[in-house]
Amino acid sequence: MLIQNGVVHPMDAPVIPNGYVLLEGSKIKAVGPMEECPKDWTGPVLDAAGGHIVPGFVDAHCHLGMCGDGLGFESEDDNESTDPCTPHLRALDGLNPMDRCFREAREAGVTTVLTGPGSGNPINGQGLVVKTVGRWAEEMVVREPASLKLALGENPKSVYNERKETPITRMGTAAIIRAECSKALEYMDKQNKADAEEDTDPPDFDPKLEAMLPALRGEVPVHIHAHRADDIATAVRLAREFGLKLVVVHGTEAHLLPELLVREHIPVITGPILTDRSKPELVNSTPENPALLAKAGVEIAICTDHPVIPIQHLTLCAAVAARSGLEPEEALKAITLNGARLAGVADRVGSLTPGKDADVVVTDRHPLDWMSRVEYVLIDGVQVK
Repeated sequence: MLIQNGVVHPMDAPVIPNGYVLLEGSKIKAVGPMEECPKDWTGPVLDAAGGHIVPGFVDAHCHLGMCGDGLGFESEDDNESTDPCTPHLRALDGLNPMDRCFREAREAGVTTVLTGPGSGNPINGQGLVVKTVGRWAEEMVVREPASLKLALGENPKSVYNERKETPITRMGTAAIIRAECSKALEYMDKQNKADAEEDTDPPDFDPKLEAMLPALRGEVPVHIHAHRADDIATAVRLAREFGLKLVVVHGTEAHLLPELLVREHIPVITGPILTDRSKPELVNSTPENPALLAKAGVEIAICTDHPVIPIQHLTLCAAVAARSGLEPEEALKAITLNGARLAGVADRVGSLTPGKDADVVVTDRHPLDWMSRVEYVLIDGVQVK
């Protein structure tokens, strides 16, 4: 398909005021100004009619397909709040592709998401990246596992305080994470010795410790839920101690210590923005957080945390960030290329780059305009709207 006559936002190159995007099969073949548009094209043509052509939007942190829309406990599969340490849980086993919010996501131009366990436990489980179209989980997967989800602060404290079990303090939460990382390192060392020495027996199989190993080897990032500044600092401390590849999720008070994040090269998935201060650790929430972090040199993405904010409002979240000081093209990048980077899938999505997946959105005006409408959506070259 040839998509033509639109303002093209490649995201990894300057905006093209009047350009085209050529798709071949499931991939992007070419991008450029209209004067370079292939004259001999005989395939289907989609006219953007002066609108905007952008990559499919990427939500780098949500619980889409893990918390069913309006269905209550029956569909709440994001928090296994029976054990504070559950690294072996796989979002793949809890994903419901038939959740109607997948349709709402793709109709709003959200074509890729990192979804997974919630933040009820200090160690929650493994997230995955999926496209927002498909009938069963395996045919939607882009990357799995994509993250190991950890949580600090109020959420695990609240869950286990009600049960009168550990952890009920921030100290206890950090101690559980530290203990499990230490056990996993010892487990890995025994495995390595058994591999190297013929007479050495491997350790007894432990699914929890096995699930920790990719994060400890740096193969999978740890996404740590943290709102308060002290919790963010604890996340950095734990990452430094165990050599973890850290992404801070939410980072509500990250604007209070940007120097630490810049020094440690720690990115932040900010949000949700369109929400009230619903709990004590959100007291310093501000829509200026993404702009303040970006200006300080912190790499950011913007998320909905669906269902906290309905996923179809991802562009509105970016628009609020732009209205609050984030440069508009940077706000757009926060829900495309930067979101893809922090989800670990920028080799496939997030920009209109030849060779990447043909996930393309056409809007009638700039996507961050409050009144913009999504006209067309393609995922892997197939038109879904």
